[in-house]
Amino acid sequence: MNKVMKFFMRDSAIVPLVAILLGFLFGAIVMLMGGYNPIAAYSSLFSRVFGNMYDFGETLREITPLIMTGLAVAFAFRSGLFNIGGEGQFIVGMTGASFVGIKLAGLPAIIHAPLAIIVGALLGGLWAAIAGYLKAKRGVNEVITTIMLNWIALYLANYTVNNFLLLEGQQRSVDVQPSASIALVGLSGFFDNARLHWGTIIAVFAALFFYFFLWKTKQGYELRAVGQNTHAAEYAGMNVNKNIVKAMFISGMFAGLAGVFEVLGVFQYQTVMPASPGYGFDGVAVALLGLTHPFGVLLAAALFGILTYGSAGMSFGADVPPELIRIVIGSIIFFVAAQGIVRWIIAPLYFKRKKEKVV
Repeated sequence: MNKVMKFFMRDSAIVPLVAILLGFLFGAIVMLMGGYNPIAAYSSLFSRVFGNMYDFGETLREITPLIMTGLAVAFAFRSGLFNIGGEGQFIVGMTGASFVGIKLAGLPAIIHAPLAIIVGALLGGLWAAIAGYLKAKRGVNEVITTIMLNWIALYLANYTVNNFLLLEGQQRSVDVQPSASIALVGLSGFFDNARLHWGTIIAVFAALFFYFFLWKTKQGYELRAVGQNTHAAEYAGMNVNKNIVKAMFISGMFAGLAGVFEVLGVFQYQTVMPASPGYGFDGVAVALLGLTHPFGVLLAAALFGILTYGSAGMSFGADVPPELIRIVIGSIIFFVAAQGIVRWIIAPLYFKRKKEKVV
């Protein structure tokens, strides 16, 4: 019994790796059942991503918002909160950046772009802080409020674009001013004009900030303490309500930045959206796969970005419907969530290795 307990307490990094392998294996089984060749499908997927500089650059572009929304969910989770409102915070951040990027013409680039980024991040943070305030002051579950705020954000963004930013005759805004763009034009040329931007670099630094702030500062310690046990944190003299709002605000800033990067770095305009783009919900899966650790989120976002972008290669190279990649992603999430199944599978291998070392 002691051996089993020791096994379940260690080697946590192995679990997501095995979950990924099981997800690919389950996806292969589904493809075989559908009459498709999984080897050709996966080969086409990775060829799509790594076959040329343009597609590799576009994969990096696809990974960037997943990093930010994954960090948003992970930060809230580490603080004892479940922020599934990344979608709304993403949209609000995008809209704020669009408004500043379009309306404030004449500003120099050194002011205009950073201002648009800051406004988008702050709006995303404030949008999440609404849910934090309602939880802290009224005890309203943040899952309910963030879901509701997602829909409010979607329709508020569409109203803003339709009434203040719309390009005549189109279902999108006018382009942001060139001074507000964060596209990496020079580096994009090296990647055959892939839509690379500063947001990818900022996303990596955001993960570093996440780690440093949460584990190396007093405020981060308080957030983690509140997340672990609110009663103990309150007994120790910490302001629980203030920390709840603060955690949601910072979480929302991460998600808001994801939207900022998409509009200022990729598209240069904002559309009238018939539905949510989905990055906020994908961020939940990224955070779970990354074990809510910032560096784990980086790796999980890279995997999800590769699978998402490479799924088109499956369609063209192996005639496999790209929707099947969602089965793979869903399977990976399932096996990460059902860690008992994964540990049960790898336990015999673990004990065999230990036995060989003793012999």
